[in-house]
Amino acid sequence: MSLNVSNLTCYRSGRLIFSDLSFTLKDGEAMMLRGPNGVGKSTLLRVLTGMLAAGGEVELNGTRLRDDRDAIQEQLAYAGHLDAIKPQLTVGENLTFWASLFAGGDIDTAVEQFSLAEIWDRPAHACSAGQKRRLGLARLVVSNRPLWLLDEPTVSLDVETTARFADIISAHCNAGGMALIATHIELGLPSPQELRLDPVTEEQHARTNDPFLSEDWT
Repeated sequence: MSLNVSNLTCYRSGRLIFSDLSFTLKDGEAMMLRGPNGVGKSTLLRVLTGMLAAGGEVELNGTRLRDDRDAIQEQLAYAGHLDAIKPQLTVGENLTFWASLFAGGDIDTAVEQFSLAEIWDRPAHACSAGQKRRLGLARLVVSNRPLWLLDEPTVSLDVETTARFADIISAHCNAGGMALIATHIELGLPSPQELRLDPVTEEQHARTNDPFLSEDWT
């Protein structure tokens, strides 16, 4: 089981975000995605989900993204900046919905790991920012997917919950899962890999052949 990325190049609105990006993430491994704000960390995660197009190759467990996006998406769980909860449903109804959607998710484990029992019957719209984040991250546990793509997952979490979430990531990797985590903080994971994105230089921009930048698109 592995995620293999080769020569990945991405543009947004005609501007080069990153180019020739290559890395491998194997089962049992976590990788920290580092870099300053605006460098393309969120864009990279969205490219890996298939939500954004890019040049190069993304292969997950032998399946190429360009060949079968649905098969790739069925093997990953993505936690972005939004918590992806339905505000009109209770905490329990949100979690139950996700478990039925993913088929095979462990609700009891998710409730225990994210301390959701005490707010089980609370409408999601009445939860605090931290409670909403805990609920959104609980979706990872009930998804039962091998690859977790996490974009600043500890936002709104207190110190204790952040440490507990780091343990949850470690347990996922110890069970053979993989995690790619965009974050500015140290989670205390044991021996994580690190992938750093740096701002694109003017020289790199000049070497690109984007038809919209060169006006060669008519």
